[in-house]
Amino acid sequence: AQPSDRSSSKFHGLARSLVANAVHGVSQGFTKELDIVGIGYRAEVSASQVVFHLGYSHPVPFAIPDGIQIAVDKQNHITVAGIDRQRVGQVAADIRALRKPDPYKQKGIRYTGEVLKKKVGKTGA
Repeated sequence: AQPSDRSSSKFHGLARSLVANAVHGVSQGFTKELDIVGIGYRAEVSASQVVFHLGYSHPVPFAIPDGIQIAVDKQNHITVAGIDRQRVGQVAADIRALRKPDPYKQKGIRYTGEVLKKKVGKTGA
């Protein structure tokens, strides 16, 4: 590809980013951290799955994909680690989707350090 070719120059940055992420993943790895906030909300690792208790009438099992390590600290802090940046982010997003943070009571699963906008409830009599 010629340096002046615009269609190929777009993919140069993409390829550079993918290679840089692959090198970083193999050398240091990627991690995402999540917090579980709420009374009675907790998680526990058992064999090849994580079992969440999120206020539903039943526990919610989540299978751990290959190439991903999940650690649970103090039942309410989750660390997702792996060498593939996209898969780590997707697994963290899938876990967060099990119980998204509630804008009124701030309960649910959120990323560590995520700032949520709190909504004001109805003003009852």
